[in-house]
Amino acid sequence: MNQEVLRRASELINSKAEYKAGGMEGYAALSLIDDKGYPSATTFCITRADGINRLTFNTATDRPYAERISKNNKACVCINSSAYTINLVGTAEACTDMETKKENWLPMFNDGVHWSGVDDPTLLIIRFTTERYTITFADDGSYAAGSL
Repeated sequence: MNQEVLRRASELINSKAEYKAGGMEGYAALSLIDDKGYPSATTFCITRADGINRLTFNTATDRPYAERISKNNKACVCINSSAYTINLVGTAEACTDMETKKENWLPMFNDGVHWSGVDDPTLLIIRFTTERYTITFADDGSYAAGSL
């Protein structure tokens, strides 16, 4: 049962990555620890995903995320709807290296609305790596919790 729940969750997350789902369906809430020591959640579109193992999000360097991650890299990602809840706990990494930027650049970003290009110095990639998970699917009540 656990492996089937993990497979379903991984497929669902992968279907939302790269802005495939569109609208609110492609969002995940990422919680980081703020400068006062409290969790602070922000929604992001999932740029890339390797199932439940690793997710990336694109944002800008002028936002507080890189500083938060440098002080405390513990993080949580929640992806949910009325049909499922996927809660992932792990660590976040703020990446500005060119290799990571290229891996996470999508053709739709070429519109220049957010960044001037893959080499834009304001492009920040947040790489989240899962350590443990809790997953529930409402349709059949299936549930899994564990560590990777």
